[in-house]
Amino acid sequence: MAGLVSLLLSNAGNIRAAQVTNQLAAVQEASIWKSGLGEGFRRNALALNLSTGPGFGFSMFEDSKRHDWWLGTVQLEWILSDVVGEGHWYRGNWEMAFEFFGGQQFEPSSAYLIGLAPLLRYDFAVGHRWVVFADGGSGGSLTDIRDGDLSTTFEFNLQAGVGSHYFVCDNLSVTLQARLIHLSNASIKLPNLGVNNVTLLFGVSWWF
Repeated sequence: MAGLVSLLLSNAGNIRAAQVTNQLAAVQEASIWKSGLGEGFRRNALALNLSTGPGFGFSMFEDSKRHDWWLGTVQLEWILSDVVGEGHWYRGNWEMAFEFFGGQQFEPSSAYLIGLAPLLRYDFAVGHRWVVFADGGSGGSLTDIRDGDLSTTFEFNLQAGVGSHYFVCDNLSVTLQARLIHLSNASIKLPNLGVNNVTLLFGVSWWF
């Protein structure tokens, strides 16, 4: 009898240990982090970012104008890779961000701007709450900006930027970005002096 009791207790202990192990594995799988906050994302983690901020134009040619605007953006972010570059300063993850943006130019005239752009991004695994990234991409835009610099409603947009997520908790971050945005129609129709702008974006990202 004592042996039977001992066997039952042992089996119960094994079952409980297996349940705890499974629960820990489920929690780890649900986390966006590979091994801990700031240590690199888990592959296929997702985020939804909402940001807004001002854009400050600058001229590339003597005859072009400065175009200032206010933009809002929505980005769906998708972590493409496991942590790469282990043991190096550039350790991190590759990511794709799908961006929709829209806003209003207020200088030198009132005009709308909307567009889409896929962005290839690299997130540095720096080991703390500040996760720095750099990205770039290109897409299409619709605008009635003219002012002698653009001549068509459809314009290509080229973007490059840097930024950082500050994680206030495991799956919520405050996000800061600085983006260089260029608009032109590839000389489909003239004039095509282009629009150049540095846009500062402030927002939040929900990760899952």
